Amino acid sequence: MLCACADTAPAMPALWVGLVALALSPLALSETCPGQAGTPGLPGIPGMPGRDGRDGEKGEKGAPGEPLQPGLVGEKGQKGEPGPQGVSGKIGRTGPKGPRGAVGPPGEPGEKGKSGYYDLALQSAFSVTRRTTHPPREGEPVLFTTVITNINGHFDIQTGKFRCKIPGTYYFVYHASSKDHLCVNLMAAGKKMASFCDHKINTYQVNSGGLAVRLRKDEEVWLETTLYNQMLGTAGKESVFSGFLLYPE
Repeated sequence: MLCACADTAPAMPALWVGLVALALSPLALSETCPGQAGTPGLPGIPGMPGRDGRDGEKGEKGAPGEPLQPGLVGEKGQKGEPGPQGVSGKIGRTGPKGPRGAVGPPGEPGEKGKSGYYDLALQSAFSVTRRTTHPPREGEPVLFTTVITNINGHFDIQTGKFRCKIPGTYYFVYHASSKDHLCVNLMAAGKKMASFCDHKINTYQVNSGGLAVRLRKDEEVWLETTLYNQMLGTAGKESVFSGFLLYPE
């Protein structure tokens, strides 16, 4: 068996020593010279990596964790995406009326309107005269022979009657002349509205009167003689009957 001692073996280079160590068996390298400590050997070459071991068996179930203390709130999560729009609910009750707002600025002036007093459709007036020696019959409308004014033709010269076409308030006036007693009734809607009488004192009698009458559509107004009237209108003397709309309704 080869034995290298420090006092007998000559010094060898480190490389040669390594080669010798590789050539010797592990048993030979384990031997030392009597009374001498051996030189530490060089580390061996690393072995090949081993294979992975088998998976271990499943462990036992662990003990349950401690419950969360009451009152503790976790961290707020991230905001999710908006969901689809829901069905509209019922309309709620009307709330209390709020305070009145401030007055707004004045608006632009509108177009100039037409006055009803100048609207031909809202005009009604007439004046007719009578000059004749033929006395009218008692209880019949007095007929007139001449038309002075008859706006919109509401007075019928054939019947001696005015027919209301525009409901409202009218004013009627008359002036009559006669050689005898003079009594005239102002009739409206088939009723006597007023009676005007003047008995004979002089050669000629003159009588006049006026009355405001409220009329509905198609009601008529006329003058009518009485028992005490012998003649209305004489030669050279005229009797006049007039009427006009005060204001429409």
